[in-house]
Amino acid sequence: MLLLNKQEIKKVFSMKEAIEADKEAFRIFSENKSVVPLRTNIQSEKEEGSMLFMPGYIGELDCAGIKIVSVFPGNSKKNLPVTPATMLLMDGTNGQVISVLDGTYVTQLRTGAASGAAFDLLAKKDAKIGALIGAGGQARTQLEAMLTARELEEVRVYDKFEEYAIKFVEDMQEEMKEYSAKIVFAKTADEAIDNADLIITVTTANEPVFDGTKVKKGATLSCVGSYQYHMQELDPVVLQNASKIYFESQDAVLSESGDIIKPLEQGLIKKEDFTGELGNVVNGTLVGRENDDEIIVFKTVGISVQDIVTAQKIYDKAIQEKVGLQW
Repeated sequence: MLLLNKQEIKKVFSMKEAIEADKEAFRIFSENKSVVPLRTNIQSEKEEGSMLFMPGYIGELDCAGIKIVSVFPGNSKKNLPVTPATMLLMDGTNGQVISVLDGTYVTQLRTGAASGAAFDLLAKKDAKIGALIGAGGQARTQLEAMLTARELEEVRVYDKFEEYAIKFVEDMQEEMKEYSAKIVFAKTADEAIDNADLIITVTTANEPVFDGTKVKKGATLSCVGSYQYHMQELDPVVLQNASKIYFESQDAVLSESGDIIKPLEQGLIKKEDFTGELGNVVNGTLVGRENDDEIIVFKTVGISVQDIVTAQKIYDKAIQEKVGLQW
């Protein structure tokens, strides 16, 4: 069994590789070549947290796995990860666990890569301005994915906790200096999205975080944070104005995300407005962006196929480069 921590994973696996892994995962899922039960969500009412169990099996790659991930917003005040996780990778031919990976980083990596995949497939080629709403534990890989997918000139960062956003911007100006984009602090979410080509929302908000009427024509949005019914970070106006709406899994989104379920219940949008799954854009059976004026929305809640494909690719690279601890 191979044990892989965050630094070892970073040593062998890039964001570009993670984006390609997510594309493959989305294709496999949309082609029904995986077994992906809806995740089990156990609530901790005392701590206002969630414990999620995400199993899956991919026959095409002869692998399986389960990720155990928790979302405890209060951890930020305890100097602990808000989304601690452990990933177990299994050999699909014999059922043995072959690797235990830092699931917190795998989650951050594949979740950021989902936005990167959406932008790579759907965003305007000449996108120049990005907006990142939310500077928490998922923000770093979301930013890196945005910068990997497009050569941006500027990314504006907003968080309702101003000190988090300022510190994040300072850190990322140094950490992401290999990219040409200027990373700046925005005082409001509306300021961040002004004239933005790429927009990522990654918050735990229970109400929209910006004015949807301010999203410009041609923008591509990746909405990451609303993974439960009571959460809603996206203004429904954006969905009403969108030319296309994609998911990684329509069933998963419609079973969990308040961003989509609530506007449906309110009659603001209808299922006929949905374009389909990103995996079908990957395999060419579904059209992507058709012109530079389209507002396109990608809503993701995360599926275990992403974790398993990403973990398998990391494991293969680690074995090849002899990285990690054999146990």
